[in-house]
Amino acid sequence: MKIFTQRLDSNQLSTEQLARLDSQKQNKNYLYLDFDTRQRSRFKTLNETQESIGIDLPRTETLKSGCVLSNQQGDLIQVLASNQPLICVTADDDFTLMKGAYHLGNRHVPLMITPKALYFEPDHVLEAMLQNLGLYTEQVQAPFEPETGAYKGGHSHVHSDSHAHAHSYSDDNGHSTHSHSHD
Repeated sequence: MKIFTQRLDSNQLSTEQLARLDSQKQNKNYLYLDFDTRQRSRFKTLNETQESIGIDLPRTETLKSGCVLSNQQGDLIQVLASNQPLICVTADDDFTLMKGAYHLGNRHVPLMITPKALYFEPDHVLEAMLQNLGLYTEQVQAPFEPETGAYKGGHSHVHSDSHAHAHSYSDDNGHSTHSHSHD
């Protein structure tokens, strides 16, 4: 079993490496992976020709569709986002769609955003909430590439909602004010 341990920058691949990847694609030597698998740094899977492949990467960021991995022998393999069940959210107008994005983001839902639709992994509670807000939902099969964190340059992370809160203090005039701090 080949074990891939390094992520390559797709923009810095040589002409020879790009040609090798094209040939591999024609021979179905690539990985179709769903979003949940692409978030993991260590796993075993099968390529499209059913050859066993190991992935052992440093914990960094989610594998994006088109990512190229390498092993110590110089073998390459490209990762592509597979179709998976998703909920497609649309609205009659942009403002209503924006409200849907706000409510999903407020719940820290991995969300793929396109100009006319939002996509997230199936969740009947979220789907009902969106319908109650006047949005339309439909189950579809599509590749899932949710937005990444704005502060981490593509690194996704788990966020805990347990925060320390300091709630009131008085200013020099005796007025009570509130502050909110995160540990």
